[in-house]
Amino acid sequence: MIAVHRVNVWVHDQQVAAEFWTGKVGFELRADATFPELGGFRWLTVGPPGQPGFELVLMAIPEPPVVTPEQTELIRAVTSQGLGGAIFLATDDVRRDHALLRARGVEFTEEPEPRPYGLDAGFRDPSGNQVRLTQTREDGDTT
Repeated sequence: MIAVHRVNVWVHDQQVAAEFWTGKVGFELRADATFPELGGFRWLTVGPPGQPGFELVLMAIPEPPVVTPEQTELIRAVTSQGLGGAIFLATDDVRRDHALLRARGVEFTEEPEPRPYGLDAGFRDPSGNQVRLTQTREDGDTT
């Protein structure tokens, strides 16, 4: 069987991203290792408590010589504008978790709204990545 284990998320500042995902969203720090032999490359992952088989890789936007300066700026611009895709978080109670995250300092771009698939709210991480907090119809009341 094939399963999703890790998903890469481009971040502008790995420390700021780690603090956001652990301190505000409530994820656990899973790995934080720096490799001098790879030019100081930092492997940084976080994941939701109770879901040990899944991690977000908080990957620094690559710079030369890995990519060209133009590619670095393109990735940075796309990420900043929230155009690099979205992270979908599942919950059994969007309103409860919206209030909890807001109290921790998460700034929402969209309040909880009924959608055809359930109840949904949106926020962005400090790098601009879009995050959706979703309660699907199967999870309970969506009114």
